[in-house]
Amino acid sequence: MSHFFAYISRLRWIKRWGLMRNAIDENVATHSWEVATLAHALALIRNEQFGGSVNADRIAAAALYHDATEVITGDLPTPVKYHSKVMRQAFGDIEHKAEAELLALLPPHLQKVFAPYVQESALGEEEKKLIKAADRLSAWLKCRAEVAAGNREFEPATAQIHRRLTEETLPEVAYFLEVFAPSYDQPLDNLLG
Repeated sequence: MSHFFAYISRLRWIKRWGLMRNAIDENVATHSWEVATLAHALALIRNEQFGGSVNADRIAAAALYHDATEVITGDLPTPVKYHSKVMRQAFGDIEHKAEAELLALLPPHLQKVFAPYVQESALGEEEKKLIKAADRLSAWLKCRAEVAAGNREFEPATAQIHRRLTEETLPEVAYFLEVFAPSYDQPLDNLLG
């Protein structure tokens, strides 16, 4: 018997943004789905608009598992995780151990085929960049939704994350921000019309 999927299904109970007051609750499972759809979109945009040749399906699948280790570690707030080089390295070590623990929950014959999705180190640099960009984009969209709901606590994070997104100068991110992001401000009736 394998507990892998039962265990990662508990990502739905892990709340994100724990150091901040939230008007809109977000859990790791919901966030992971959004990151997967955004990473898939960024990869397809790169391929179709900017002459790329990345595997969008592989990127989407890896993005689904990008925070799977948080079922073991919990969601460590970004300011804590990146507080110092020592903290980032220590947490990186913990994440690698958590990846190994998760893979060990799978039947032995499936561990090798899941490893490229669960272990970040198995991803190529371009895949990592696109998943990280999608992760940031998801965080920025969450911050904007909080601000739109009247939660001013997210204003600094909104500006900081937007700055990071534009500094990365990924053309597919710029394209998404121009073509798709404005729709997130629209009411439902406008989206269907």
